[in-house]
Amino acid sequence: MKIRNSLLLVIIVSLSMLALWGCPKKAEVTATPEAQKETAPAVKEEQKPEAPVTEEAKPEVKEERAAAGAAGLQPVYFDFDRSFIRDDAKSVMKANAEWLKANPKVKIRIEGNGDERGTKEYNQALGQRRASSAKKYLTELGIAAKRISLISYGKEKPICTEQSEECWQKNRRDDLVAE
Repeated sequence: MKIRNSLLLVIIVSLSMLALWGCPKKAEVTATPEAQKETAPAVKEEQKPEAPVTEEAKPEVKEERAAAGAAGLQPVYFDFDRSFIRDDAKSVMKANAEWLKANPKVKIRIEGNGDERGTKEYNQALGQRRASSAKKYLTELGIAAKRISLISYGKEKPICTEQSEECWQKNRRDDLVAE
C-alpha cells in the first residue's frame, strides 16, 4: 500500500512537471527598437518626481503626435484586446506599403500602443504584438523587413486622455514613423 501511494505521488509530480514545462513562455517585450537592440547601451531610468498635471498641460487630444509620422504614413487602429489587422485597416496598410515602395530609402519604426485599461506589462506585450502584426503585413506586401524596426509603448503614449470608448479607440494603434 505504501509503495502504491509513493508511485502515485511520483506519477502526479511527473505529470505536473510535464504540464508546466509545456506551458507557453512569456513574450519578449522590449522598449528598444529591434534594429537598435545590439547597439543600444543600457541606460538607467532616473526616478523623477511627477509634475502636477494642470488642465493646460493635459490636452484632451494630442493629434500632433499621431501626425508626427511621415506625411504618407497613416496610423493603424485595432480592436480592444486584439492584435490582428482589421479589414478596414488593410487599405491603410496597403497605402502605407505603396508609400514605402515609392520611398525605398526610408526606414520606419512601428510604435505599438494600447489604451489605458489593463496593466502596464500587459499593454506593453499587446503593443509589441500589434507592431509585429503590422510588420508581418507590410513584409507580405513586399516591404523589406530590414527597413522596419519595432517598439512598444503600451499605454505610455496616449493621444487622447478621456475615459470613453471613442478615446480608447484612438489609443489602440500602431504609429508608423519614418526614421
